[in-house]
Amino acid sequence: MSQKINVGIVGTSWWVDAMYLPALAQHPQANIQAICGRRSAPTLELAKRWHIPKHYLDFAEMLSAANLDAVIIASANATHYPMTVQALKAGLHVLCEKPLALSYAQAKEMADLAEALKLKHMTPFTYRYMPTSRYLKELIDQGYLGQPYHLNLRYYTGFGRSEGYLWRFDKAKAGTGAIGDIGSHFLYLAYWFFGDISGLYARLGTHINRPASDPEGRPYEQADDNAMIILDFASGAQGVIHASTVAYEASAFGQIHQMEFHGSSGSLHSVTDWDSLQQVSGAKLGEGPCKVLEIPEHIWQGARRDSVHNSYKDVFRKQNSMARAFINAIAEDKPLEPSFHEGAYVQKLIETALISHSEQRWVNLKELTPD
Repeated sequence: MSQKINVGIVGTSWWVDAMYLPALAQHPQANIQAICGRRSAPTLELAKRWHIPKHYLDFAEMLSAANLDAVIIASANATHYPMTVQALKAGLHVLCEKPLALSYAQAKEMADLAEALKLKHMTPFTYRYMPTSRYLKELIDQGYLGQPYHLNLRYYTGFGRSEGYLWRFDKAKAGTGAIGDIGSHFLYLAYWFFGDISGLYARLGTHINRPASDPEGRPYEQADDNAMIILDFASGAQGVIHASTVAYEASAFGQIHQMEFHGSSGSLHSVTDWDSLQQVSGAKLGEGPCKVLEIPEHIWQGARRDSVHNSYKDVFRKQNSMARAFINAIAEDKPLEPSFHEGAYVQKLIETALISHSEQRWVNLKELTPD
């Protein structure tokens, strides 16, 4: 009989409902034992709909009473560090959403503790698993670009255009705004594609005038809704990342991803509109104009291709990606990535970007970790 992994879920957002619960419900070795939320009604509703036997409003109570092997922490950013440390000290494997913590020091402590306790740990950078990203990674690793020269990654979405209070732009709760919420995804991809980053320059913007107080009437410091970052890689390559939450995109999902890569031997381009288009194009030196490159079957792994969202559902709910990879790593004692180490690395990049913006200067990453 296959080993069953008892899992507790923290969070009741649409992301938990759309990503984690369906992925684990279809995994033969995952047993969703408990769910924990801040409010009783949504917590109970998800527990009933997904047939989860136990539900809690107190995280410590869930840890002590639910007989868990692992937890998935998909709650507000400010809770990631305390909950993860508590879960690790209880001997549980942890998948914690990005950004991993509110500071690099916290994130590094989480990674070091998980490693010392020999527990599985994961920071799930979602877009790594999408077919376009996996194919781009394969092509780059196989030398399609030759010596990489530069990349340009753009993540445009419009949820930040609303002028109301959003916790994602409350520094005390989110840590940062666009740079941590969506920029962290592309900072990770830049590192994944091109390797270690040696330094950066960042400019953060706040374009929307939001209320001066939160819904409880407490004043708060507003975070960025737009981020632009210039990167230097250890290899000598360069990069640009633009992460905007105030871009009007008329696609069905209201966001678009665009990526460009150039090197000594060729160029690659990718666009995903989160509706029907998920495309990789390329041109090798001397072969003529850029042409669409067919994403091979071993990348699709049977995922539907008629819409980006159907591909997304199949990748995360049926393939061994993200939450399902987390369960496999525990059950089979296998290596796992992206781990908290990658999560901490991205947190270091975010923190470096905040210093750069605040002091209006180029920052070498060694300033944060001189060793």
